[in-house]
Amino acid sequence: MTIRLTRRTVLAAAAGLVAAPRVALAAPVEIDVHYAMPAVYKDVMDRLAADFMARHADIKVTYRQASAGYDDGTQLVLREAVTGRQPDLTFQGLNRLRVVTERGLAVDLAPLLKAEGDSAKFGYTPELLGLGKAGGIQSGLAFATSNPIVFVNADLFRRAGLDPDRKLTTWDEIIEASRKISALGDGIHGAYYRWQGDWIYSALLFGFGGRMMSEDEREIGFAGPEGRASMTVLDRLVREGGMPALAGEAGAQAFAAGKVGMYFWSTAFLRQALNSLGSNFKLTTWEFPLGDKARGRLPTGGAAGMVLAKDPAKQQAAYRFLRHCTSPEGTAVMVKGTGYVPVNQIATEDPRHLGDFYRDNPLFMTGVRQMPIMVPWYAFPGTNGVRITSVISDNLSRVVEQKASVDVALADMAREVTRLLPRA
Repeated sequence: MTIRLTRRTVLAAAAGLVAAPRVALAAPVEIDVHYAMPAVYKDVMDRLAADFMARHADIKVTYRQASAGYDDGTQLVLREAVTGRQPDLTFQGLNRLRVVTERGLAVDLAPLLKAEGDSAKFGYTPELLGLGKAGGIQSGLAFATSNPIVFVNADLFRRAGLDPDRKLTTWDEIIEASRKISALGDGIHGAYYRWQGDWIYSALLFGFGGRMMSEDEREIGFAGPEGRASMTVLDRLVREGGMPALAGEAGAQAFAAGKVGMYFWSTAFLRQALNSLGSNFKLTTWEFPLGDKARGRLPTGGAAGMVLAKDPAKQQAAYRFLRHCTSPEGTAVMVKGTGYVPVNQIATEDPRHLGDFYRDNPLFMTGVRQMPIMVPWYAFPGTNGVRITSVISDNLSRVVEQKASVDVALADMAREVTRLLPRA
């Protein structure tokens, strides 16, 4: 049959199209996402959201203002939960999953993971899943993990007559090298140990085979010989090694400016260091010294994503975005943009994701080599975790600033932490 087109038939057809009812398109589900430490994460989080929304037009990811640090992020979530304004998805420090979960805020992700099948097929090993467990549930998925390493200014080592290619593995060697570099003068310091916070303190403590609390969590675990040995390292770095009593970022800035020989901090600083150094000096990285080679372990820093949404549609959307962030592709974006070690086994092993990256970027391998001795970032019981962290930092500061002896500061720290713990 032949249809003859005339001006009248064309106009009639056009009128029919205009008159046809419009099909309403469903608005995308919008999720409110929170994270901390924008100096480390912002570029990564922006890239992850853009990649995800390009593939999922039915979900819109909106970030609220990032918190300065993990503890600030925890306080924000706990405050806003009182009025039901908590984010749909939050990335919390691994040691704060416990308090958020014990407040009844976290969605158990185990049923969602089970509905997808074998988690190992997605790169989630039992060990990696274990990092996100708290309060008897799968309260989160590990997103970024780190361990402490030594950032080394190879140029200052050579100026002091030292070989930066010979890794120093004991604290005695570290302190002696620090003394020689500090002797160069001109505002140069041999070492800076970023002591603020319970995580970096636990690196020393765990390295000597110690623990924060007894296994049954009835007694303080850091008040014994391992805790004393840990504080003694800081004391010796100051008295013998010439370490300055700088605060946090000031120490990082001094290192980037070429004024510090060794900087003890998280692998998460690696990308920042590479971006800020330029041609200031040659950077190398070493494994963290263990006070006890046999018993020594290192704390797992970093964050996990927790779904807090109450609305079922937002829960599913938040979970899908979290799965993207912790997928092999998401993990590769996170590692390359930060320096954290992988949270997905497939990403680590597959050359398409990180295999070739590690071959071409050997500085990033230091943290990976330490993965076998990583243990969880300890979370103190009760609701005073943030205050306990402040107590630990304050007493470490007294030692570094030479305002209290090791024994006095350690005794005060043990007494004050005990007072903040739940009573049996």
